[in-house]
Amino acid sequence: MTAVDRSRLADLLAAAQAAYAAANPRSQELYAGASNLFGRVPMTWMNKWSGGFPLYLDHARGARITDVDGHTYVDFALGDTAAMAGHSPEATIKAVATRYADQGGATTMLPTADAQWVGAELTARFGMPLWSFSLSATDANRWAIRLARLATGRPKILVFGYSYHGSVDEAFALAGPDGSTVSRPGNVAPPVPVDLTTRAAVWNDLASVEAALQHGDVAAILTEPALTNIGIVLPEPGFMAGLRELATRYGALLMIDETHTFSAGWGGATKAWGLEPDIFVIGKSIGGGIPCGAYGLSEEVAGAVTRHTSSGDADIIDVGGVGGTLAGNALSLAAMRATLGEVLTPEAFERMIALATRFTEGVEASLAEFELPWSIAQLGARAEYRFVSPAPRTGEEAAAAADDELDAYMHLAMCNRGILMTPFHNMALMCPDTTAEDVDRHTAAFREAVAALRG
Repeated sequence: MTAVDRSRLADLLAAAQAAYAAANPRSQELYAGASNLFGRVPMTWMNKWSGGFPLYLDHARGARITDVDGHTYVDFALGDTAAMAGHSPEATIKAVATRYADQGGATTMLPTADAQWVGAELTARFGMPLWSFSLSATDANRWAIRLARLATGRPKILVFGYSYHGSVDEAFALAGPDGSTVSRPGNVAPPVPVDLTTRAAVWNDLASVEAALQHGDVAAILTEPALTNIGIVLPEPGFMAGLRELATRYGALLMIDETHTFSAGWGGATKAWGLEPDIFVIGKSIGGGIPCGAYGLSEEVAGAVTRHTSSGDADIIDVGGVGGTLAGNALSLAAMRATLGEVLTPEAFERMIALATRFTEGVEASLAEFELPWSIAQLGARAEYRFVSPAPRTGEEAAAAADDELDAYMHLAMCNRGILMTPFHNMALMCPDTTAEDVDRHTAAFREAVAALRG
């Protein structure tokens, strides 16, 4: 395999950027005129899209997005997993319309029967017996971390470098030299030095985990079953079982965040791989696009929390910092019930995973044909390619393999051919509305883009 010609890449990238700008004048005009928005976008990460300005949405349905310039795209980004059920699935539309328009009372601070149905469904999928709801997985992680500290009486959380947990302060940490913990590059104004709240370990390195746990101050190991936001980095055989054993041995809780890895199957990686968390977190996808999240607790963790609250040590009902007025609202619960019950079914996952396998095989064929030193990893209905081979085995290796120019070129090459990939990385996700023809369209576009790199 030979490296990419950087001079050719620069020329191709410039041409792709020019084509993007020429094709999207209305999006560019709206972006230029957004003077009252910080960064000219509703949320600053929307500037991550390649091309100098983001596309502006007109409408979306299923696996398709149409922008304000009239271009329709096959959408493999799917809201970075938030739209894993597809954009506006019919069952979710009906449930939301019934709750909001017909029944009313979307936000009343009163429970609905939907909550118990969703809780039972989440128990069937992920095993945790007791559930509480939020408006995002970030919120769910924040609140669950507080409960983990309460339950164990310990102050710190153990995380892995480049593991994804939303915008939780404790998660932006890396393992430093000599067992230290340092702030992740780009971390925005952490409230305290990160080593006061966090210990960091290296993914797929159980020795680094044990070294961190030996201090005796870790309340919980917070982890994804596979790293997902730095490119998919899969666990090596025995790693997840090792985490469970080490957590038990050192008196820490195992906290699994499946916000992205839900793509592994109907019950996520937790069911597919037989994981045994003490706390479980999920968000984004389970509400079909309506903001929601959830965390699940084992009976043991719930019992420990209850003992502290009963004694007056903590308050999880009023001012203790767990929960929010909109959390568990009637509209979110109606959306979750419809999405989980009628859209993200076992049959849907079976088909989505088969399509992701087809996607992976298409990329692998082009990498082999053009002898590119890249790799691709699959996690159920999700696949992602990296500009390095063999595939990284740690978050740090994955970060070191980043290539901004190749990233921009491949995103624009796909976009200019009517295909959207996740802007943060080269992830493709299948939804129930994705078709084999969509996957084959990507395969052809990908081959064309990488062939151009070879000349």
